[in-house]
Amino acid sequence: MFSDKYGPWAVVAGASEGMGAQFAKQLSARGLKVVLVARREQVLTELAATLPGESKCLALDLGTPEAAARIAAFTAGLDVGLLVYNAALSPIGPFLEQSLEENLRAIDVNVKTPTALAHHFAPRLVKRGRGGLVLLSSLTAFQGSPFVSTYGATKSFNLSLAEGLWAELRGQGVDVLSVCAGATATPNLLKATRKAPPGMQQPEEVVREALDALGSGPMLIPGRFNRFASFLLRFLPRRATIQIMANQTRKLQLPS
Repeated sequence: MFSDKYGPWAVVAGASEGMGAQFAKQLSARGLKVVLVARREQVLTELAATLPGESKCLALDLGTPEAAARIAAFTAGLDVGLLVYNAALSPIGPFLEQSLEENLRAIDVNVKTPTALAHHFAPRLVKRGRGGLVLLSSLTAFQGSPFVSTYGATKSFNLSLAEGLWAELRGQGVDVLSVCAGATATPNLLKATRKAPPGMQQPEEVVREALDALGSGPMLIPGRFNRFASFLLRFLPRRATIQIMANQTRKLQLPS
């Protein structure tokens, strides 16, 4: 059973809304107890009240240097079998018009904290001989992505890290999966775009595919449209794929 391999506890970082909230709901429905981590305590508490199983809430800014250590301390007495790192920060707009601070914060949230958490939880999972790590990546990971350049670069890191860990840990009972999601109807994306991008999926669809795919390979591109589009782009010159991505990301706007 899913809960036997990945339970009894799962940590969902970035759990307040969108895919993070869906991971919490679907993991709880699959019989896992869930630790919810995000900045907004009230939102986490409200989400926890809707879950069928046991949960704990940790209000925490995942961009702070001590974020991973605080999660480690909070879960020290729990038998954690699954880490889902869903949190991400995406500065939007021309790189030269963004502040350095915001770009460095994106690296803190998207790269430093998931790396630290993977380094903390992976040895525990290996010792148990079962468990999993899920790192959220993006279709922006496969090429430079203008107007979200730093975000895309961090997602390339997440993809590469997950694939490397998959190879290192697969023989020790630990499943690792990078989820390269395309456009997903999360609150943040809906605020940043006026028109639905091609192949947009609902968060529950992406999460369901991800959890079903855990254990079957190092990388998942959710959605048939996204898989087909990604396959076709492999045959184009790299400069062409970057321009195609630019045509989409140029339409994004800063949330008001």
